Amino acid sequence: MLFKIFWIFTRVALFSWGGGPASLALMQREVTHAGWITSGEFADAVALGNALPGPIAPQVSAYIGYKLAGVPGAILAVTGTVLPTTLLMLVMIVYFFNIKDNPAVKAMLKAVRPVVVGFLLWTAYDMAANVFAAKPQGWAVALTAGWDKILIVLAAFVLLTFTRVHPVVLIIGAAALGFIAYR
Repeated sequence: MLFKIFWIFTRVALFSWGGGPASLALMQREVTHAGWITSGEFADAVALGNALPGPIAPQVSAYIGYKLAGVPGAILAVTGTVLPTTLLMLVMIVYFFNIKDNPAVKAMLKAVRPVVVGFLLWTAYDMAANVFAAKPQGWAVALTAGWDKILIVLAAFVLLTFTRVHPVVLIIGAAALGFIAYR
C-alpha cells in the first residue's frame, strides 16, 4: 500500500501542469478512482489544507496518505507530491532558460495554460457539487437549499477579487461563522 501511495502521488505530480492548485483535479480523480476517499472527503482535505499555511498539494496528499496508512502514508504521499517534480525542476531549469523563448515552447505553453484553467474549473465544480449536495438531488434544489453557502461563496469571491483581504482572514472568518451558525 505504501508504494501505491507514493506512486499515485508521484504520477499526479509528474502529470499536473500549473502548480499545486492545478494538480488537485488530477489528484482528486486518482484517489477517488482508486477508492481511497470520496469526493466529499477530498473537499474536506482541500478545506483543511486551505486553512493552513503553505502549499495546498502536499497538504492534501498528507491528509490522504495519513487516512490510508498513518504517518508513513502521509510522509510517502508528500514525498511523491514534492520530490519528483523538485528534482525535475532542478534539471529542467537549466535547460528552460536556454529554450524559453523558442517559438515551439511558447506555442505549447499557450495551449497548456487553458487546460490548467479547465482543471481548476472542474475541481471547483466537483467540490461545489459536494458542498451543495447537488449530485443526488440536482443543482436547482441544492442551490435553493444552500443559499447560505452561496452567500459565503460570493462574499469570498468578491473580497478576494476586489479587496486586498488576505485569504487567511477569510478562512478564519468562515471557520468562526461555521462555529457559530452551523453547530
